Amino acid sequence: MDIKELTAKMNQLVEHHGWYDPDSHKAQLPRNLAISLSLEAAEVLEHFQWSENIADEKAFAGELADVALYLLQLASVSGINLEQAILDKINQNWDRIWPNEQKETEQSA
Repeated sequence: MDIKELTAKMNQLVEHHGWYDPDSHKAQLPRNLAISLSLEAAEVLEHFQWSENIADEKAFAGELADVALYLLQLASVSGINLEQAILDKINQNWDRIWPNEQKETEQSA
């Protein structure tokens, strides 16, 4: 399944629960989705709070899925082609050298 198919599936879920309705208590606004995305990302971090190992892989996978769903939804309601944005970012960073990598390169030369 590609990003477009996942986004369509996610849109079906949102529609099914009525979250696109104007009076929904879970209004699908970019601000609300960005907040939810950040909160879910923090829940991913909880799995590493006191350990290097993931104790519950199923719960961890669920949190990663929550992050992905909010990201897809945020891109969708914002009119962002997420697939193209990802490809553009990969191309932008392909030959990029970050400041700390520059020092490592200079030291090893």
